Amino acid sequence: MVPWSPGILEEGGNSLEEQNKKGKVKAFRDLRIYQEARHLSSQIYELTKRPSFSKDYGLVNQIRQASVSIMSNIAEGFERNNNKEFIMFLHIARGSCGEVSAQLDVALDQNYIDRKTHEDLTGECRRLGAMMNKLIVYLKASDFKGLKHRQTE
Repeated sequence: MVPWSPGILEEGGNSLEEQNKKGKVKAFRDLRIYQEARHLSSQIYELTKRPSFSKDYGLVNQIRQASVSIMSNIAEGFERNNNKEFIMFLHIARGSCGEVSAQLDVALDQNYIDRKTHEDLTGECRRLGAMMNKLIVYLKASDFKGLKHRQTE
């Protein structure tokens, strides 16, 4: 069980704290922010397979890498077992989230996606960024510094 579980309410009413008490947060894949990042990345991959978008190899490569970077940095930070490092990786992931959002602007401007798709996906980026920010605030305030710093008896 990982004691990094903030009491931020997530969609469905389950906070990470509640999940942790139930023994559900044992790995990065259990984190709602990771699940949301994975879903966003999947949507980006599907979007960039569309014929209108797929031929812009530079943008396709960049937006895919940025979307994968979000989930990768959440996973890497969590696995460091240290709040300070987790916070650092969450900041990087949040930056990648902004990068995806900016690249969606380019996709809209080039008519690769419609306005509704743009609004939906940039909205997901904003929500994911807000979730990461809440987790960062919680981790900064937490007395628990991570499993790496746990006293062994």
